[in-house]
Amino acid sequence: MGIRQTVGRKIGEKAAPGITAGWVKSAFDKAIDGVGPIDPVRESAAAQLEEHDGDVEKAIAALVSSHARLAGAQGFLTNLGGVATMAFTVPANVSALAVLQCHLVAGIAHLRGYDVREPRVRDAVMASLLGPDSVKKLVAKKRLPGTPREIATGTAAVGSDTAVAKVVAGELVAQLTGGRTTTLLARKIPLMGGPVGAFTDTKGTREVGTYAKRELTAVS
Repeated sequence: MGIRQTVGRKIGEKAAPGITAGWVKSAFDKAIDGVGPIDPVRESAAAQLEEHDGDVEKAIAALVSSHARLAGAQGFLTNLGGVATMAFTVPANVSALAVLQCHLVAGIAHLRGYDVREPRVRDAVMASLLGPDSVKKLVAKKRLPGTPREIATGTAAVGSDTAVAKVVAGELVAQLTGGRTTTLLARKIPLMGGPVGAFTDTKGTREVGTYAKRELTAVS
């Protein structure tokens, strides 16, 4: 393993202990049901729908844009201090980003006609955060029972209520300690880390929204 991968993995491992199946399920349930400043998904989605005169696709586009902006803002703030603060801010960044993206995907699901109170729909929301490449790989390895749409519509049997959460937790850690190595190294630099964090978290959130829109098509 090269020095960049080694350093990135060590940084990521500081956040990894907190990303468990229990944490994922609890945090994502709160993201959907609402907690503190986070409104319940059904309320925030309904507000966007009303604001856009009942146009579902415009409401979804607005949700993606607003969540991308929020992701960029927290990515900037949690990475501004560079390596001196990473032991504290990397876990906060990962947690906040995951909750924001979960809230976004659940909003898309609600607007497309899915009942976000149903466990299988919540599992589909969690799976959507992994993106198309990871989902395809995990389905092929039979670690995920199907695509987000297949999970949401019940055509893929999930099993226990933590089965998908375990996979999502493992993938979040793997992405943090592996695929995001270059980004993590850039975020180590004071001041530069803020813009890098803002850009990557904004881009990542838009990509999650795009994937969710493609997967969670309207319920017929």
